[in-house]
Amino acid sequence: QAQLVESGGGLVQAGGSLRLSCAASGRALTSSTMAWFRQAPGKEREFVASISRNGAVTGYGDSVKGRFSISRANARNTVYLQMNSLKPEDTAVYYCAARSGPLDTTIRQYTYWGQGTQVTVSS
Repeated sequence: QAQLVESGGGLVQAGGSLRLSCAASGRALTSSTMAWFRQAPGKEREFVASISRNGAVTGYGDSVKGRFSISRANARNTVYLQMNSLKPEDTAVYYCAARSGPLDTTIRQYTYWGQGTQVTVSS
């Protein structure tokens, strides 16, 4: 079992930055592919970014490419999502997720999920 806890969300103006953190316990992060997803009100949950076990490979959703960056610190069992040039359309609850297999953008492929952290971008 793994427990994931997100933090770092909040209210920010358009053009600003936030860094989200996801702390894992109960399972070594080094054995997991990690990802961030988000869900805006009234919309389906969507893929944001993923990172391989050793951090060498990353993937991003089209809407965040060039603005968001995913990284990990396995020694701290933590994954980060640096979000720059935020837009009002980035407003959502952001979720951290983990899986044993390789990088994947599909929600159902991820076994463990955090409770989410709210990000609100004002115009």
